[in-house]
Amino acid sequence: MNKPAKRYINPYLGGMLLGVLLVMTYLLLGTGLGASGGLARIAASIEGIFALDHVRNSAYFGQWGDAPMRYYLVFMLIGVFVGGGISAFLGKRLKRGVEKGAAASIKRRMTYALGGGILIGFASRLVRGCTSGQALSGGALLLTGSLVFVFSLFVSGYISARWFKEQWHD
Repeated sequence: MNKPAKRYINPYLGGMLLGVLLVMTYLLLGTGLGASGGLARIAASIEGIFALDHVRNSAYFGQWGDAPMRYYLVFMLIGVFVGGGISAFLGKRLKRGVEKGAAASIKRRMTYALGGGILIGFASRLVRGCTSGQALSGGALLLTGSLVFVFSLFVSGYISARWFKEQWHD
């Protein structure tokens, strides 16, 4: 008989801890949180294995020099995956499967997830920041662009949720 999964952390406590982490990154590193910068640097490092001269001469990747992995966001991104995996394992929530509604096929769900991931990844590099960086770091600094972004994110989420709702009829 399987033991029941442990409960998640209280969201208010989690939010406060995230706020403390954000303040600490500003105090210790002089900058905020984000994820897409780490992912872009990992991509530059992988591309450097196959085409180092291309990476060095790239207007986008070349600015990071020969060691794009030497950046705090790379380690933060890796830590998110490792920490999430450890938490899921310890909480007995680690299982293989695809989250989807009964009305959606696995292929459809994976197609939507891949398409959304590519779209948000491209957009985050286009505007030089992901939702984490914009909402957390920019929002904490009360930057107008970040506040407009967060408002737009919620509005578009509500609108698109109505469109994708048919996937989740159970």
